Amino acid sequence: MRRGIIATLALALLLTGCGSAAQGGENSAYEQITAEEAKTMMDEQEEAVLLDVREQDEYGSGHIPGALLLPVDTIDEKSAAEAIPDKDTVVLVYCRSGNRSKTASQTLADLGYTQVYEFGGIQDWPYDVE
Repeated sequence: MRRGIIATLALALLLTGCGSAAQGGENSAYEQITAEEAKTMMDEQEEAVLLDVREQDEYGSGHIPGALLLPVDTIDEKSAAEAIPDKDTVVLVYCRSGNRSKTASQTLADLGYTQVYEFGGIQDWPYDVE
């Protein structure tokens, strides 16, 4: 099983390129956007999923309205499929400062999600939080 996971990850790296994904380059597995762009997408696309990848206690102390909690360390094929069944869904990902959201976005892209947008952390979110 471990060899299969390693082989899958190696293949994903070969197909997506090593460094370009986190930069939001042309061949990225996910795209990095601004908070403003994320807010526009949230307002215009009802089917978009807003994904908070922090821990439960962080989520409980304040999150963007409508956000679904899926901690970065719990993201795997099963948990992602339960949270986001359609891999072509627009997924907007954030955390506290932007580090975990990059990891989560790459994981989702590696799992086959095609419209993943990472917009950093809630600490830079200029809109409402609940």
